Amino acid sequence: MMIAGANELASNKQLVDAMNVFPVPDGDTGTNMSLTVMAAAREAEKNGSLQVADIAKAASGGALRGARGNSGVITSQIFRGFAKALEGLEEAGVQELAAAAEQAVKTAYKAVMKPKEGTILTVARGCAEAAVRLAEETDEIEVFLKGIIEDGHKVLAQTPEMLPVLKQAGVVDAGGRGLLYILEGALKQLGGDLPVTLQDGQSTAAAPETNFASLASVENESITFGYCTEFFINVDHPDEAVTTGLKAYLGTIGDSIVCVADDDIIKIHVHTDHPGLAIEKALTIGSLSGLKIDNMREQHTNKINFSAEAPKVEAPKAEQPKKDVGFVSISAGEGLTKIFKNLGVDEVIEGGQTMNPSTEDILNAVDKINAEHIFILPNNKNIILAAEQAAKLSEEKKLHVIPSRSVPEGISAMFCYEHDADPDEMEAAMKDAIQQVDTATVTYAVRDTSIGDKQIKEGNILGMLNDEIEVVAEDVMEGTKELLRNAITEESEVVSIYYGADTAEEDAKELSAFIEEEFPDCEVEVQDGGQPLYYYIISIE
Repeated sequence: MMIAGANELASNKQLVDAMNVFPVPDGDTGTNMSLTVMAAAREAEKNGSLQVADIAKAASGGALRGARGNSGVITSQIFRGFAKALEGLEEAGVQELAAAAEQAVKTAYKAVMKPKEGTILTVARGCAEAAVRLAEETDEIEVFLKGIIEDGHKVLAQTPEMLPVLKQAGVVDAGGRGLLYILEGALKQLGGDLPVTLQDGQSTAAAPETNFASLASVENESITFGYCTEFFINVDHPDEAVTTGLKAYLGTIGDSIVCVADDDIIKIHVHTDHPGLAIEKALTIGSLSGLKIDNMREQHTNKINFSAEAPKVEAPKAEQPKKDVGFVSISAGEGLTKIFKNLGVDEVIEGGQTMNPSTEDILNAVDKINAEHIFILPNNKNIILAAEQAAKLSEEKKLHVIPSRSVPEGISAMFCYEHDADPDEMEAAMKDAIQQVDTATVTYAVRDTSIGDKQIKEGNILGMLNDEIEVVAEDVMEGTKELLRNAITEESEVVSIYYGADTAEEDAKELSAFIEEEFPDCEVEVQDGGQPLYYYIISIE
């Protein structure tokens, strides 16, 4: 049922993506949820146990580390609560499943600082309430699950009445629909006519494994260690000293280390030239499972495309000298990566809209920085929860999540970096700095819709100010100029233009000249961002 649910969502993720409220070309709820649930199903598939507690726990661990985007993080918390309620059970009937559904909803609501109704949370709660009621009416799992799905669809249909923005866009909540796809796949499996292995065509969505080895653009000689080695150590309640010692040992034979402990497993990932040494050390701690060794140099030579969708962390580097603070930033576009690097960012994860990095991607980047305090710049509101989840899982380093919602906010935060500054004081300064920035973006509409009083046609140019659609136009330049007229105020001092992969430098310079003429008191700078999908990302301070 777990695998079938993941496959069902993977098959329909594009439909869920299309439910994005704004008709921009980066709707990613379906993709994020699919990546998360595929990671959960992969761990369940590896587990080998036939006890519901073991399967639920394995799925929860996979979802936790594979969570991407807000929808993925919330989904991982649903899995976490579900697993917690099933602890110690070999099997479960409708009563146990109903209790698990209730716990799943409670856990998910607690994970969100300001829960909104009309979202996946509402649909999950409706399903849980139906589960409690139906558990008193039937003992048949199939009847029970079918009734839950029916009630879930009724709640989903009401989400536009709870969130006006959904009603205006003419869509139901995407996260809620994704959740129902998972349940629908599970119900189909009860008929016994579905495959019980993860869809091969969707395996790219399942990496964290493949994400670690996303090296298609890296020169062979730049790979410091040749073998990407991953496995689980099976051990009851691993001692913190054991995991700390193991991580220290792995650091002597490789890099890009992930060493994450759960109640009865330790998840290991390391890039090394001697996988056998890592395995021998692990065997002194417990038995092994899920062993996977990839020759990264050979993979590069064969030009294997591991994942067209999954965010990629830059190639591993040699160990750096220890320092007080380090920085991880998320952005898409070669130009933006260079900008963040020049500002002092240690690791840039390629991602953003449509390519939200997972919690484990972030932890993997953090692990490569030799510093006690690591600052995380999500630069996208849909990545903040995954970053906060990474901060909770990080054991040896203190992670400071700066809730930057855009690239301009992240860049502004980095200008607060001072080599000898107190980390807590710098965190406060960065959080203040991101509040002083307005972000204007220019993209295009992928479907017809209406938002507020704006009628939007597929192909229209959309000018957005701080994530709100401000301008609908036919021409990129004219639409951008209109957006800037609305965005720049008397208090504005600096305007930074980052032009995208589909924008000519000459056009960006023309826009700069327009600003200098229309707003002579503003300082203007133009830089090549190279970002996909967005013609311009513009910072106004």
